[in-house]
Amino acid sequence: LPFFKQLSDAGQFSLAALCSVSLRILFEEESNDKFKKATLALLLKYAKQPDQVRDSVLALLEGQGMDSTDPYVDILLMDDVIKQNGNAEPLVNDLIAMAIKEGCYDSRLRVLIKHVTWQLRVTWDQMEEIENALAQTLAEAQYHMSDDENKEKLKKARNSKLKRYALIGLATVGGGTLIGLTGGLAAPLVAAGAGAIIGGAGAAVLGTTAGVAIIGSLFGVAGAGLAGYKMRRRVGAIEEFMFEPVVSGQALQSESITKQLHITIAITGWLSSKVRDFRQPWQSLAESKEQYSLKWESKYLDELGKSFEYITSMAVSMAAQEALKYTVLSGLIAAIAWPATLLSAANVIDNPWSVCLHRANAAGRQLAEVLLAREQGNRPVTLIGYSLGARVIFSCLEELTKRKGSEGIIEDVILLGAPVSGDVKHWEPLKLVVAGKIVNGYCRGDWLLKFLYRTSSVQFRVAGLKPVKWDNRRMHNIDLSSVVNGHMDYERQLPTIMKAVGVRTR
Repeated sequence: LPFFKQLSDAGQFSLAALCSVSLRILFEEESNDKFKKATLALLLKYAKQPDQVRDSVLALLEGQGMDSTDPYVDILLMDDVIKQNGNAEPLVNDLIAMAIKEGCYDSRLRVLIKHVTWQLRVTWDQMEEIENALAQTLAEAQYHMSDDENKEKLKKARNSKLKRYALIGLATVGGGTLIGLTGGLAAPLVAAGAGAIIGGAGAAVLGTTAGVAIIGSLFGVAGAGLAGYKMRRRVGAIEEFMFEPVVSGQALQSESITKQLHITIAITGWLSSKVRDFRQPWQSLAESKEQYSLKWESKYLDELGKSFEYITSMAVSMAAQEALKYTVLSGLIAAIAWPATLLSAANVIDNPWSVCLHRANAAGRQLAEVLLAREQGNRPVTLIGYSLGARVIFSCLEELTKRKGSEGIIEDVILLGAPVSGDVKHWEPLKLVVAGKIVNGYCRGDWLLKFLYRTSSVQFRVAGLKPVKWDNRRMHNIDLSSVVNGHMDYERQLPTIMKAVGVRTR
């Protein structure tokens, strides 16, 4: 039995009610009504709940009840089955297995499961372990493990326990459906291989070819996924656009990485004399087990980096930069003239900046096309970028808001020092395509970013300089002024900045 069905009747109802109220709180927009009802129907069908339970939780979804989820959480945590297990991890496993049963892990579903997981006192690290175990189980379903491999697996008690949850969860959703990783039929699991983890009877269910439904769409296996993506033709202004794997904490290398249920794409803002590889700034990034860096328009970003370095090291002294920082912080910059040395060097930076802005917009639209084509598979994607990398992401999101079928792709977005408008009207549409949080990391004293926008009207708000005043649960403004002295620090201090905005690092 799935763990869910072992709960008491009160426990089963409480889980359905917890999910229902959480859906209403998280996705209050009318555009998500269809998703909310479909998700609740999926949960009730999976749990085989009676009609009266369905009617009650639908009423909760429509707002006919309290907003607090505390009573349902208390009932669940006091359920004998959860108390005997020691935690609610198997319940989280059931929810994830249910979420991916159709071969599509919707980003909104992942946000819901994370919210429910947190309320059930299961940590984010524990949830990720469960996801990793599920992904690994799917990968291993392709071949028969040797006796030595099985022994090695069984040495790791905790991993085996999670793998057992994974196999049971995958075996029970959809009446014995197993999601595979290849485009064709997987070889049946040999009973001895799976039996080492779940016993012969459970393995027999998975071992029948008839019981194996291959849904390769989950991992984007029609091709080689993002790592194998090649721009098939030149698109508009874009000359270079490809993805490279980023392995956290390791030296730069082009090794393949294990497929996971969630991915992160990191986008660098410029190249410099010290940073020649797009992956280099992201070596400490550990937001996902499967991460990629976007390599885009190297030639132009290299020129931009040189102009940045010229402005900050030759044209303007350090003392002048400090003075500029405090002038920008005080808000007086509009009332004074920029230093003559800076204005005389403006032609060095204005042209490459303008060119790269244009190319960042085009790269963002291309990224949207890649995501809409599901090159990454049907898995939640987190996007993070600094400077023009943030501009690429914002352009991508704007394009997605104009397109059909763009819901459920993007989970979280982290924009650092973003050279984009801070006007709320440009941010509000993003709620249609971002399921989780949108982080705007800004620095009030970023004089270089202010200088680049010096010809804009006084009323023009730059997101990288000020908070975006959008009242939405997704919007998180984080003042980085104590960490970032100037725009160049987004590259130099990136590991510290990522920690400051809540991105996991190693």
